Amino acid sequence: MANDTSFKERLASSEIVLAPGVYDAVSALVAEQAGFEALYLSGASIAYTRLGRSDVGLTTFTEVADTLARICERVNLPVIIDADTGFGNALNTQRTVRGFERAGAAMVQIEDQGFPKRCGHLDGKTVVPAREMTGKLKAALDARASAETLILARTDAVAVEGLDAALDRAEAYLECGVDALFIEALRSPAQMEAACKRFAHRVPLLANMVEGGKTPIQDADALQAHGFRIAIFPGGTARAVVHTLQGYYASLAQHRTTEPWRDRMLDFDGLNEVIGTPELMALGKRYE
Repeated sequence: MANDTSFKERLASSEIVLAPGVYDAVSALVAEQAGFEALYLSGASIAYTRLGRSDVGLTTFTEVADTLARICERVNLPVIIDADTGFGNALNTQRTVRGFERAGAAMVQIEDQGFPKRCGHLDGKTVVPAREMTGKLKAALDARASAETLILARTDAVAVEGLDAALDRAEAYLECGVDALFIEALRSPAQMEAACKRFAHRVPLLANMVEGGKTPIQDADALQAHGFRIAIFPGGTARAVVHTLQGYYASLAQHRTTEPWRDRMLDFDGLNEVIGTPELMALGKRYE
């Protein structure tokens, strides 16, 4: 994304934004270096990596805000932040939006699940009444300091009330004035088409690609053809890292050295190059 283009302006294009999942500053930095235009920070990835726990509503506002701030300090890309349910009622939602906006979020996602919320691709979800959610969304819109801080409304109602009810909820949320919609866990290409037919020409729609989840995995080009304008792969990063760590630790335990793994890892200088140690040292010399 060009430096003089806001995220809001970028989403006005029909070309889809592919936003990989990140979970800390170093994963965000590597994603930025790979050339992505935006990043997605999910509550699930924070639960996985900071707590070693499942995405079942255990993370707090302060934990997410701290992670977000560290990412936004390190990279220059717009970050879509998963605010779960706003961490409470409408007043909690306002505090969440203000805090995440100060931390640097470009887009704040708020969902209509009941508490305790859980990953959108786990069974057993509940949703709050649509009226309660619209109140939260209006509170969120009122709380932001800048219209460039976008509000993304997510509904999990497909799993609870069915597709038609979920689309009706999305309609009500759009009427509140939100900037984008996210209809979670669509079950089939037909459901994806139905969502896009109703909303894609009116507002940016987000597609969530979860490996092994409820929604069929499609690449960004196919999602763009449906009409989606944002594609996220939120937990793939954590799953790839955990898979790599399983292999690395198993090898170290077996061989009692990292030598068999050396071709699959950076050395000391390689990692320092990625994180910018030479530049940091040069900057420090300016103040000696």
